[in-house]
Amino acid sequence: MAPKVLVSDALSETAVQIFRDRGIDVTFEPKLGKDKDRLAEIIGEYDGLAIRSATKVTAKLLENASNLKVVGRAGIGVDNVDLTAASKKGVIVMNTPFGNSITTAEHAISLMMAVARQIPEANASTHAGKWEKSRFMGVELTGKTLGVIGAGNIGSIVIDRALGLRMKVLAYDPYLSEERAVQLGVRKVKLPELLENSDFVTLHVPLTDKTRNILSAENIARLKPGARVINCARGGLVDEQALADALKSGHVAGAAFDVFAEEPATASPLFNLPGVVVTPHLGAATTEAQENVALQVAEQMADYLLTGAVSNALNMPNVTAEEAKVMGPWLKLAEHLGAFAGQMTEEPIVAVNVLYDGAVAEMNTAALNAAAVAGLMQASNPDVNMVSAPVMARERGIDLSTTTQEKTGVFDAYIKITVTTEDRERSIAGTVFSDGKPRFIQIKGINIDAEIGAHMLYTTNQDRAGIIGTLGQTMGENGVNIANFTLGRAERGKDAIALLYLDDQPPPEVLAKLEATGMFQAVRPLRFAM
Repeated sequence: MAPKVLVSDALSETAVQIFRDRGIDVTFEPKLGKDKDRLAEIIGEYDGLAIRSATKVTAKLLENASNLKVVGRAGIGVDNVDLTAASKKGVIVMNTPFGNSITTAEHAISLMMAVARQIPEANASTHAGKWEKSRFMGVELTGKTLGVIGAGNIGSIVIDRALGLRMKVLAYDPYLSEERAVQLGVRKVKLPELLENSDFVTLHVPLTDKTRNILSAENIARLKPGARVINCARGGLVDEQALADALKSGHVAGAAFDVFAEEPATASPLFNLPGVVVTPHLGAATTEAQENVALQVAEQMADYLLTGAVSNALNMPNVTAEEAKVMGPWLKLAEHLGAFAGQMTEEPIVAVNVLYDGAVAEMNTAALNAAAVAGLMQASNPDVNMVSAPVMARERGIDLSTTTQEKTGVFDAYIKITVTTEDRERSIAGTVFSDGKPRFIQIKGINIDAEIGAHMLYTTNQDRAGIIGTLGQTMGENGVNIANFTLGRAERGKDAIALLYLDDQPPPEVLAKLEATGMFQAVRPLRFAM
């Protein structure tokens, strides 16, 4: 019996035809995504669901999706899909991570030009029958300095176009290596230097805990007087009220925004201010981009439903069904090891080595590498998956190497990840016990046996009395329950570590109290996708 796919958003006819040509029974109802009740009634009939942004794949909808195997999102953002619920249901979620890159980059360049020459205001004035030629005095882009925050896939395209406009380009990206910066033709700088020296600043980073309000009131005050700010990335990266105040004071000359902290944006401090250009999240809105992502998602879904091949999956590794039975826990371990290293590393990463010892060396190390790199890169970009992570790592000039060896220690198998930056080297190792649960077994060369949980706390200190009591008392006094507590030390009186598995993420004030004791060299909260 042919697989059945429901297309509930406005994909192109060409994409729908791909399903038909591959022998898949496809139902095309492009307005159905807005009717959640009707969608819930019929979703149980389908093996696949192809969507854009209108359809909301919620836990409630998935309860009715008795036959659903795959959700394909034409585009990169999956905010409208409950990934946790889909994973628990066994439903693969795919996206098309790079289909909108050129379109979004071009929109950023377009907005930069529009705000430089006050095109929207001049257009409205001229349409109104005025001829205010002297009112709209713009600035040239040639010779100006563009500061690019985030030099990944989209940011690198913006850099290429800006260099073509004869602009000077500065780039801030903690994960950008010097080698990659040279390849791009930019000068890598710290954020304060970028802000103080750029005539235009454009953002191209995802919204994470680290990037939220990256242009805070404090950083906006650091901007070069007369600078202009462009945001086509994500709402929430800029303090909109602080930017509005800077525009009113004249410190910032202009701004161009395609994304907002709250969307749909019916109100914003930036609205109706002189020198501000705003668009309704049009970054991916071109005919070419919409067609590209639609065709890609149709091909990906058809491949999976007909052959079992998985590509661009956000919640499943690219391995065969046979491999998955054996490799599942090891893939999760590799991801956790990468996530630990990524959350502990803020400097640009130059190289990553993944060592496989014993039985795991005979497994699909390419898939394990992808899982490890995905965990590593998710610290800076939560949209990364096992397919896009290696590509992103290559774009950032990270050298990924693999070492395999026969069993060398007490464990039948283990994985060790070593991350090298320009200043240091950091390693962490783990294994999978007979119960199928991954464990951390070594950090910084110190042996431990740590169960992994969603919320953890990592501390380093000199081995001394009172560490356990301080950690336990501080957590207890602040209502943070410790599920598991692991200690390790190099030798008596030397370097020591603690890894706490917590029921909840510790609030910032708890971390501040630990740091204030002066007993710890580092206090770092960690999160892991379970």
